[in-house]
Amino acid sequence: MELKQLFTDDDAVSPVIGVILMVAITVILAAVIATFVLGLGDQVSNTAPQASFGFDWDGESGGNPADLTITHDGGDSIPANRLYVRGSPDSSATLNADWGNWSNNGITGNTEVTAGNRIVIKAGPTAEIDVVWQSQNNQDSATLGTWEGPDA
Repeated sequence: MELKQLFTDDDAVSPVIGVILMVAITVILAAVIATFVLGLGDQVSNTAPQASFGFDWDGESGGNPADLTITHDGGDSIPANRLYVRGSPDSSATLNADWGNWSNNGITGNTEVTAGNRIVIKAGPTAEIDVVWQSQNNQDSATLGTWEGPDA
């Protein structure tokens, strides 16, 4: 056999590339199937909504908590029972209630909170308030808006 013939003989290139492609396809397919079999596929679809919230505080009124209006400014609609207001409205209280708990907003239960919907809570100058989305299975959450009083 001549040395030139070894350099020009490329019969094995095509089968090697074919085997590499088959292995790559098998690995990708196995990863996709394993994701859904192990339940990781549910977490992929459990993403937080994209929404923005505005805060408007009426200011301190003689040392008493004043009105803090929280408004859904835009973005995704969110079920009221998945949207929580949490934090410390003043030095003696804490909040952890879903958006439907405030009777001043006309929204209850599974109603969608959409752009323009608002609630009014009492908050002092040291308040720290978060608007938090909680997933259906209560394993995931995301803070969608935060407000801190001027003295916080």
